[in-house]
Amino acid sequence: MSSSSAQCASEYCNQGWAEVLTHMSPYGYASFGVAFGLGLSVIGAAWGIWLTGSSLVGAAVKAPRIRSKNLISVIFCEATAIYGVIMAIILTNKIKAPETSGYYLEDGWDYNGYYYAGYGMFSAGLSVGLTNIASGISVGIAGSSCAIADAQDSSLFVKILIVEIFASALGIFGIIVGIIQSNACEFPTFAISNNY
Repeated sequence: MSSSSAQCASEYCNQGWAEVLTHMSPYGYASFGVAFGLGLSVIGAAWGIWLTGSSLVGAAVKAPRIRSKNLISVIFCEATAIYGVIMAIILTNKIKAPETSGYYLEDGWDYNGYYYAGYGMFSAGLSVGLTNIASGISVGIAGSSCAIADAQDSSLFVKILIVEIFASALGIFGIIVGIIQSNACEFPTFAISNNY
């Protein structure tokens, strides 16, 4: 029987949020990291597309020529969702089930490595998701400005597009940080005593 289950104040370790969160499975934390990384990235992309698309459609009434070339702003917004998908694939491939099945882990299990992997994947997914929300919103605002400025003066398109590229780079920085965070996260698959 696991030593952590003996420390619970209630039968199912649910006497408050502190007890629920401290006794949650590392697989749960890792899965929440995947979900937050992917979900928040999609929210950031949708928010950016909403900001860019509404301005693009409105400005295209005055200048229909901007419709096709300003679609690049929508593509930059969609890239933030793709970063979340990439991180979700990387994190999902790191989740490994134990070799022995059962409700409790056997004696000699590497609990430190077990929880480190879960918390590390949670923080990696959360950091990628939050970064991609910021990236999606900033790309959406820059794309909105690009569409409106291009409708007024076509020479401004390339100048504002450079700002949009830098805003999109925030998402790349986020995925790099997430990969670095999750690099050392490896779920143990067997007890330490079985390794010797």
